[in-house]
Amino acid sequence: MHALANPNRFLKLGDRIQPWALGLCLICLAVGLPIALAFSPPDYQQGDTVRIMYIHVPAAWMSLFCYGVMAAGSASFLIWRQPVANMMARASAPVGAMFAGLCLLTGMLWGEPMWGTPWVWDARLTSMLVLFFLYLGYMALGDAFDRPEQGDKAGAILALVGSVNLPIIKFSVDWWNSLHQPSIFSMAGISLDSSMILPLFLMVGAFQTFYIVVVLMGVRTQVLTAKVRAARLMRGT
Repeated sequence: MHALANPNRFLKLGDRIQPWALGLCLICLAVGLPIALAFSPPDYQQGDTVRIMYIHVPAAWMSLFCYGVMAAGSASFLIWRQPVANMMARASAPVGAMFAGLCLLTGMLWGEPMWGTPWVWDARLTSMLVLFFLYLGYMALGDAFDRPEQGDKAGAILALVGSVNLPIIKFSVDWWNSLHQPSIFSMAGISLDSSMILPLFLMVGAFQTFYIVVVLMGVRTQVLTAKVRAARLMRGT
């Protein structure tokens, strides 16, 4: 992994991965979305409302995954001073914020018919809202300093501190009384009908590969920006 700390080497690897990730994203989306929204069976209790799950659950998973990458990249940046790790963290933040916002929005659309209200101050919902604000805070803090190095360090510290929220989100429905449905995956197995697993995982694949494509683009942009900044400093402009 330390070999990928070299930006040029990382970009070469990214150039190989990105077309495959984009193709896989389009395939998963083209196959998974029609199955999820049209051909998968309705739930025996929730009816067609359950189709929101195929957007809501992958968005929730990806919002946690993105923050995990952000925290890991921040730790690597603070410990080993790896610039690519910090770039990965910074590129993951807006994507994670988008997924967290989508999770909250679809959760409210799902909650209205199921609970009779789009929002309750439930532990799962509240901790997910905190995650959304952590994303926004990380992005704002990273750009709040005149020197980029100071913003990177402050943002990395916030990302690590905020990572304590991840297990709270995951286990909140087990630790406290909650209106939210239990997690699909648990020690007891998968609490989902087999006919719903394929479209769900296709949508997860679409979201995951979308993340890879966008983050690789974000890292490339940051590398090029850093090179331009370094060139200007050498010219004294």
